[in-house]
Amino acid sequence: MAKDLLPIGSVVKLHGAEKKLMITGLSVQQENDSKVYDYIAVPFPEGYLSNELMFLFQHDDIETIEFIGLINSEVQIFRSKLMESESADESK
Repeated sequence: MAKDLLPIGSVVKLHGAEKKLMITGLSVQQENDSKVYDYIAVPFPEGYLSNELMFLFQHDDIETIEFIGLINSEVQIFRSKLMESESADESK
């Protein structure tokens, strides 16, 4: 799944949403919740406004991709490590 995740900086619109979001993090876990979300994002174009305006969601929640963020060697290395981590978790 990690190989399919959009990079940080990507701008998306979720199903049923009016506002676009910019992805600021990948594979995140909310405090007091064991669920891991694919993304955390902030409103676009405003950016970070407060903790209450940060959104956790899954890749399947995305309706449209408005912009794909930077993909370079650092992103590719991060994705590889994330995939290794997912593989290790699945084998437990």
